[in-house]
Amino acid sequence: MLSTETVTLFFAVSMGLALSPGPDNVFVLAQSALNGRRAGLMVTLGLCTGLLVHSAAVAFGVAAVIKNTEYGFFIIKLFGAAYLSYLALHLFGAQAMTLGQSQTAVRSARLYRRGIVMNLTNPKVAIFFLAFLPQFTDPEKGSVTIQLLALGAVFIVATALVFGVIAWFSGFLRERLFDSPRAQHVLNRTAAVLFAALAVNLFMTDF
Repeated sequence: MLSTETVTLFFAVSMGLALSPGPDNVFVLAQSALNGRRAGLMVTLGLCTGLLVHSAAVAFGVAAVIKNTEYGFFIIKLFGAAYLSYLALHLFGAQAMTLGQSQTAVRSARLYRRGIVMNLTNPKVAIFFLAFLPQFTDPEKGSVTIQLLALGAVFIVATALVFGVIAWFSGFLRERLFDSPRAQHVLNRTAAVLFAALAVNLFMTDF
């Protein structure tokens, strides 16, 4: 099972990544600013529902690879390190986003479904989960499937908290964060450092 230290570290990193400006949290902010807090919360609920599917897919898929391939865990972790390194480089040079880059407003009754569809049709989410979650697992500490499902749940909680705060305080955050290129650059570079550190950790891990 996962240790308290692992869960705490994973939760902290997940919170930091959820804060880094990207299409999902900008969309939540835009809908909150345009249609009110309820709209942003409905989008958040939809996005988190999609994450449930990605969590299950990665958990059972990774477990199958580890079970049926002699070097499955080694291959997955190397892939994860390479992808996290790519994300670090991408975020370090990323340009600030604006609300104009988010999707247009829609009625709140449709936002939950829109959040699910946005998440499930984004292959980058599945790739990210595949790269991010396995490095916090340890096959010697029990079922990898259960560990991955638990980590997915922790990630969903962190995402829901961050996106929920964005929806609730949309006006303040829009003025202080998303309308400030400098603040976005700081968050992007902080996330880049986190990704780079995670990638290095993978390379140094004994398999």
